[in-house]
Amino acid sequence: MSASTHYERLGVGRGVDAETLRRAFRRLSKSVHPDTTTLPAAEAARQFQLLREAYDQLADPSLRRLYDAQLIQQDQLWQQQHAPLPSPAVSSTTAIGERRPLSGGEWLSLLMLLGALLLCLSLGVGVAWSRGMELQVQPSWLVAEQTQDEPLIRDVLDGVDASSRNSFESALAPSS
Repeated sequence: MSASTHYERLGVGRGVDAETLRRAFRRLSKSVHPDTTTLPAAEAARQFQLLREAYDQLADPSLRRLYDAQLIQQDQLWQQQHAPLPSPAVSSTTAIGERRPLSGGEWLSLLMLLGALLLCLSLGVGVAWSRGMELQVQPSWLVAEQTQDEPLIRDVLDGVDASSRNSFESALAPSS
């Protein structure tokens, strides 16, 4: 018989009348009385004593009112301890653009990200330097000598007719 309240021990609800309470006690007392049960004597005596205490407290109206008040107080305390945390009310007009300070974990993450970036950059430059590569390379389209090479111009002008080709070559020839 493991019940947390006297009502549960007797198997009745909180709003039960005196007659129903008495009938529930008599029915259960027959099943746990040391003279009528198959339980060991010590266990039967303990369970019968708990049942008797529950009935005595609930049968007396003044003791029952005190016990009910105590149960209500325990229920309220339990609800306060186990109630979900209220979500903060955030109005959409005030929350836009407001910033909160970064936590320690966020600062650590940013620091680790910066460290990884610097490590990758230094590794890339170090590997390129150890292979003898130049750190700054000019693209071929920026170099003036490569864009004005004679073979390149001939390749471009191969599909153009002779009169247009001569006028184009004369325009590209350096004037002296």
